[in-house]
Amino acid sequence: MKFYREGRQRTRPCLRNPQKLGILAGSFNPPTLAHVELARAAYQWGVEQVAFVVPQVFPHKEYSGATLEQRIEMLDMAALEIPHAIAATGQGLFVDIAREFRGHFGAETRLSFICGRDAAERVLRWDYGRPGVVEEMLREFELLVAPREGHFTGPAEFRERIHALPLGPGNDGVSSTEVRERIARGEPWEHLVPAAIRERVRQIYL
Repeated sequence: MKFYREGRQRTRPCLRNPQKLGILAGSFNPPTLAHVELARAAYQWGVEQVAFVVPQVFPHKEYSGATLEQRIEMLDMAALEIPHAIAATGQGLFVDIAREFRGHFGAETRLSFICGRDAAERVLRWDYGRPGVVEEMLREFELLVAPREGHFTGPAEFRERIHALPLGPGNDGVSSTEVRERIARGEPWEHLVPAAIRERVRQIYL
């Protein structure tokens, strides 16, 4: 895993050993206001820092659109106002990403993946090829789940490891896919991304 901050590659994120680390892994193709709100909500919930993680491969989608370097650049330009780090990883699954962070921070850091309802359902229902993987994952990390086109109700046996993440109204329809589709149709899209990256998004996707 490589960490980035302010456009310069670093060997570690800006907080060396946070007690509570939020991990927001996604394609960020491009970053949206919903990503920013998810990170902000997690910080208000109690994580000390949010790590924005861009996988180099995805288990459920093809890699297309902006390059890895452009996604890192857009995140760096987004003027995020909370303590954060930006990282790239060769892993695609939450459990493997979590183990990479364990290698950096050790067993004392509490890891929480930040996601929406749709991503939480995908993580819990994914066919991992053998039983017991979900239980293993939720021993490694917790889930902070925001409503996305509906509220998420996790399995009762995992309620201590899955937490509702309050998110303000107006974020349901905000996604990277929606931004790209609006650009392709010639419809307004600027209101869906942070103001600081609008010109860069225009350069990359138009």
